[in-house]
Order: sequence, then C-alpha cells, then structure tokens
Amino acid sequence: MTEIDQIPSQFQNWKVVISYDGTDFSGWQIQPGEQTIQGEIQNALKRVTGEAPLPQGSGRTDAGVHALGQVASFALQAPIPADNLRRALNRTLPGAIRILHAKRVDDSFHARHSATAKTYEYRVFREAICPPHLARYVHHCAWPMSFSDLQDAAELLEGEHDFLSFAATDPDLAARGEEEDSDLPVRSTVRRVFSSSWEQKSGPDGALLVYRVRGNGFLHHMVRNFVGTLIDVGRGRLAVECIPEILAAKARFAAGPTAPARGLFLHSVEYREHA
Repeated sequence: MTEIDQIPSQFQNWKVVISYDGTDFSGWQIQPGEQTIQGEIQNALKRVTGEAPLPQGSGRTDAGVHALGQVASFALQAPIPADNLRRALNRTLPGAIRILHAKRVDDSFHARHSATAKTYEYRVFREAICPPHLARYVHHCAWPMSFSDLQDAAELLEGEHDFLSFAATDPDLAARGEEEDSDLPVRSTVRRVFSSSWEQKSGPDGALLVYRVRGNGFLHHMVRNFVGTLIDVGRGRLAVECIPEILAAKARFAAGPTAPARGLFLHSVEYREHA
C-alpha cells in the first residue's frame, strides 16, 4: 500500500461482499449523472454513517454485468458493529444491491490490490423460448452446439498467455484495459487463467450452459470475448484448433464477437488468509 493509501489511525478498514443485479446500472464505477453500484454504496454509507468514502471494488464491472460476490473496501471513523452496518446499508440500498457480509479488516487490505484470483461465470440459455424472468441474466442461444468442442476450446485458454486478442478495443482501453491488478505491469495484456470450463445444467426452465473461468486478473471484455469466441467454436464457425492461433495473433479481429453483458456474473474474489 502506498503512502497515499494509508488509513488514518482513527479510521477502521472495512471489507464488504456485495451481490447485485447490474441490469439497471451503468456499471460499477461512479460516473456523473449515472446510477452506478459504487455510487449507490457511497450514498448509502453517507446516509447510514454520515461519512462518504468511495468504496474500492475488486474490479470494475460493465453496465449490465451482475455480481454474486463482488468485494469492496473502505475506511470509516464511525464505531458501528459489522452486523448493524450490513443491515443498515441493506435497508437504504436499492433492492438490486445487497451487502452479503461486512467485517473490519487489517489496514493493509485493499479490495483490488490484495486480490489473488477472481472467478467469473457466464450463463447461456439453450431452449427455443427464454422465460422472461431469466432474460436479464442469460445469453439466449438456441442454435445447435457441440459441448465437447466448447469444452476442448475452453481448456486451450488455460495457462499464462498474452490475451490481447480477447481485450476490448474501445477508446478508453488504456485506462480500462486491465482491472488495475497491482501486481501486474501497467497496460500488460498477459494474464494467467487457472481454469476454464463449461458445465451443462438443466432445471424447470430448461437447459443452461454455464462457463466458469478463474484467473489472476482479466482484461476489459476478456470473459465476454472468450464466450463469444467459444460459442462460435460450438456452432462450428471456428475450429477448436483456432484458439492457439487467435492467441498468437494478438489482434482483436482474430477472435469472435463479444457476448452480451447480461449473461456475465462476477462469481467470487479470492484473497490471502488475512482477508
């Protein structure tokens, strides 16, 4: 933690785990005139404690992306019990945002800098008609797909690679191109993917494909670009063997389309034992 990040002695450092439906928000990061997750939590802290620290998230999620276990940290001077803080925040936050856990942590903890791994989940609905109550949370793909090809291609993304071919190409890529991983070089597009796999599920609403990927950090749109490319493999538009070629190309045009935000969930964030 740099000198500017040091928490004054009269403050206590907090860690919260957050779940949210990102459909109606303009992403995590606070933006003027926009409703954002970070902004709503800051406003709730102000109403509950009279203090307005800006919660530092483990990473930014885009507009429409959801979270099952986003993590944020902030410092408060108010001496409030953890359960009271959680309950009070949930009373004042919009129903689409919930604080699952809250606890005081060591001053050295930072939701972004202290993270060691993140897991994302992407959900694909496979039936001809998508139920309205699922439409906000899945990518509806009723096309025939080969599950074995999906799985084989997903495994080829594992390991340490330069993932430039799967990075966003939007104008603010220099700032958004990585989730600001403190232990990685600035603007580096090299990441390590620990696991990458698909799972087939069935339920009362029909068949679902769930993609899970765990890594030490992710580039902007990286997971959604993985999914769009893997679906092209599953549909037979790309061969499984194309994945190493796409990685080697280090060019966004070599990979498949970007899957919609609505199917993506930040599943969980991992930290060392002290967190």
